Amino acid sequence: MPGAFHIMTKPVGAACNLACRYCFYLEKSALYPKKEASRMKPEVLREYIRQYIESQSTPEVVFAWQGGEPTLYGLDGFRRIVAWQEEFAGGKSIRNSLQTNGTLINKEWAGFLRKHQFLVGISIDGPADLHDTFRVDRRGGATFAEVLRGLKLLRKHQVEFNTLTVVNRRNARHPDRIYDFLDKIGSRFWQFIPVVERMPTDGASCQSPGPTLSPAPSPGQPSDERAKVTPWSVNPREYGDFMCRIFDRWVAKDVGRIFVQAFDTAFAQWLGQPSPLCVHARECGNAMAMEYNGDLYACDHYVYPDHRLGNLMKTPLSELAKDPRQIAFGQAKATTLPEKCRQCPWLFACAGGCPKQRFVPPEKGTHPENYLCEGYFHFFEHIDPAMRTMAELYQRGLPPAQIMKTGIL
Repeated sequence: MPGAFHIMTKPVGAACNLACRYCFYLEKSALYPKKEASRMKPEVLREYIRQYIESQSTPEVVFAWQGGEPTLYGLDGFRRIVAWQEEFAGGKSIRNSLQTNGTLINKEWAGFLRKHQFLVGISIDGPADLHDTFRVDRRGGATFAEVLRGLKLLRKHQVEFNTLTVVNRRNARHPDRIYDFLDKIGSRFWQFIPVVERMPTDGASCQSPGPTLSPAPSPGQPSDERAKVTPWSVNPREYGDFMCRIFDRWVAKDVGRIFVQAFDTAFAQWLGQPSPLCVHARECGNAMAMEYNGDLYACDHYVYPDHRLGNLMKTPLSELAKDPRQIAFGQAKATTLPEKCRQCPWLFACAGGCPKQRFVPPEKGTHPENYLCEGYFHFFEHIDPAMRTMAELYQRGLPPAQIMKTGIL
């Protein structure tokens, strides 16, 4: 386990003011039924901040606040956060990121985020009709207008922000609209996250998130049928087509002006560097998730009882991060790599994708394949010529953005 590790922290657990239809985290409220409100107690928060800073071997420590909806923790809660970070910094540089749906951002929030230099991630899935398909409130109502209002406040107060767009069954078919929209609202840092969720196995409805915890994913066990995914899960080929179209527009005119996480990750890999994104890293296990009561889990996508490592109030974070179970969890990504992946020319870039999405019966071998395999293969094959050119430019000491003048496209 490296000297530095990352934790996605849930100060209010799965609590959220929205009920996005594709949200995989709302069900986590079932982990702590009929207990105190899902809100991190001051003593847990203080101890977490102290331990997390002390456990990091790097000169910069990055806190990631997520949910649920982390702004439900309130401004007073976040004021305590920055105060305790200053107390325990010990000469280290402290940075904060906050992933939010943006609907609760007001002038006070925007001022605070600007003052303390938070990097804010806004979840937005495109223009109103695309965004409101699945990102709805507790009554099933539209949320786009409130998200956009919050985003405009962030821009007005010059808060650094990026956008996270969940690529789903609907908006995957509209890459040009998404591209134009994100550019128009002033986003210059884009994340695209494909939604892939399997249908409940107990016959429960999948039409809205609920309090029942679904079974933990088992990477070693393939699904009986490939098609058993939720209606909002992206089609693999359409996901690949979506990313290819976004890439084509970006590489033609926006390299150096707009930054796309998936493209930055691919560029690093074409340079022979390790993936900065866990999805395409050879091994995982270095990015964990912590619930509001101090329970630490293997990963944000593996917040299940079987993957609970312990509680920071009983066992130091530095020990939990080195737990043999966590090390084995991270290594399993490579040791359970499907045979199809081992023979794939894009293994260096893909690494088999996220283990949670490996549930397709294999063509050969015993380990299940990634549901998104077709899309990944199409995407990496498509971007290869341009990535090779940008890598060559970089290695010659030239800006990769010069690709826009090479005529390769």
